[in-house]
Amino acid sequence: MKSIRIALVLVLLVTISIGPAQAANKDLIELQTQVQQLQQQMTAMTRSFDERMGVMRNLLEKNTDAANKVSAAIGELQASVNKQQQDRSTQVDQISGQIQALNDTMDELKVRLGKLSKQFEDMQAQQQSMAAQQAQAQQQAQAIAQAPPPDVLYNNALRDYNGGKNDLAVQEFGDYIKFYPNTDLAGNSYFYLAEIQYKAGDYQKAVASYDQVLQNFPSGNKAASAQLKKGFALLELGKEDEGAQELKHVIQRYPRTTEATQARERLRKLTPTTQRNR
Repeated sequence: MKSIRIALVLVLLVTISIGPAQAANKDLIELQTQVQQLQQQMTAMTRSFDERMGVMRNLLEKNTDAANKVSAAIGELQASVNKQQQDRSTQVDQISGQIQALNDTMDELKVRLGKLSKQFEDMQAQQQSMAAQQAQAQQQAQAIAQAPPPDVLYNNALRDYNGGKNDLAVQEFGDYIKFYPNTDLAGNSYFYLAEIQYKAGDYQKAVASYDQVLQNFPSGNKAASAQLKKGFALLELGKEDEGAQELKHVIQRYPRTTEATQARERLRKLTPTTQRNR
């Protein structure tokens, strides 16, 4: 019975393998009927077992061929997929290169934009400066239009200076310099302002005002006096070397003037150290 059961199982397997179309069209009842018939025909089926084994071997070979074909197809498909991946990798590299180029271009554009922004800011600053200068020029023009004539303003300042009205003279000389800064009398105005500062003991401001005469009006009629008094102011500040140097410049530049004579007299009164430096 055990052998018969094994044979029945094998027969069932063979029947299912070699006749997939028939097994698909039969239901469970037909299968039970076949089992009963197979039990009766066991002896005959045993004789045909070898033939069925041959059929199974043939099917196995066919299945093996089919599996090999499927494997080959899978290999081709895998190769195609790999090639597509390589192509995509190449495309990705190309796209990455394009993105990098775009980034570089963007950086360059940012640099250019920064330069343009700087130029624009400079232009705005220049425009604002020009507007401020224009407004200042307009204000100066309006002030000059309202100011007294230069000769009247200067003469009034000089009269007040000679009259000892120093506060009023400072205001008037300052107005003259503000309204008429490029005239010869502006150099004189700086000189008289320096004289007032010198007499007040404000030697530092006096030196600065004398310098305005020497730097801006070197050929004016107050240049020699301005350099002489600058030397005196430096001496008053304790700067003997610098003061002596200014006095020597007076002697060199204006040798036959009263200022040169005063410079020589003051140099003789300097300390022995300063005399040796001469």
